[in-house]
Amino acid sequence: MKKDDSNYKYFQHTACEYFPCHKIDDLKDFNCLFCYCPLYALGSNCGGHFTYTDKGIKNCSSCSFPHQREHYDEVLEKLGTLIEQLRITKI
Repeated sequence: MKKDDSNYKYFQHTACEYFPCHKIDDLKDFNCLFCYCPLYALGSNCGGHFTYTDKGIKNCSSCSFPHQREHYDEVLEKLGTLIEQLRITKI
């Protein structure tokens, strides 16, 4: 698979005081575009690796799914799912 180098799909803010916000082996492809995960509201259907705290709060500190350059298209697809769910429930 050819690497997609589209500039709009990737952003890295190395001057951020939290960079990197997740442990990851290879920082060259760490994507800051989705700094706050837009998939959080999908709960267990977000596609990432998360746990729940003892108080039932979703803990995404071990998840790097939205920060991986190659997941840009998957994040957008899942956002479409979230938008459709909101449309159906008319929130």
